Amino acid sequence: MSILTMKNILVADALTCSVVVAAGFFAAAPVGALLGLPANVVAIGGWICLAAALLMVIAALQQVPNPALLKLIAIGNLGWVAASFAVAAFFADQMTGIGMAVVVVQALGVLVFAILEWKDVGVPARSLVV
Repeated sequence: MSILTMKNILVADALTCSVVVAAGFFAAAPVGALLGLPANVVAIGGWICLAAALLMVIAALQQVPNPALLKLIAIGNLGWVAASFAVAAFFADQMTGIGMAVVVVQALGVLVFAILEWKDVGVPARSLVV
């Protein structure tokens, strides 16, 4: 994968994180109500995504993204995917249909980012499967 392509992936990943940051910082209560989640869960997601987006921007600004940083970002994304499914399971009885769909679809999207970022550090994607 070319450096330019990885930079584009990192920027796209950071931009998607910024949506969660904005929701968590500026609209946690209404977004939480729409999804059927407590506002503090949405707010915590915003803080997590702020840290992740900063790392993604740092990596994207490097002439050649640091492989260790790419691994950290990919592993963090896998953690986000696991946490998303945990949230969906834990709050399933109170989540709205829209909320469940949003949580599952965004988790799958983040999984795609994780795989793309991991592949660029020279580790086969099949290594992600446990």
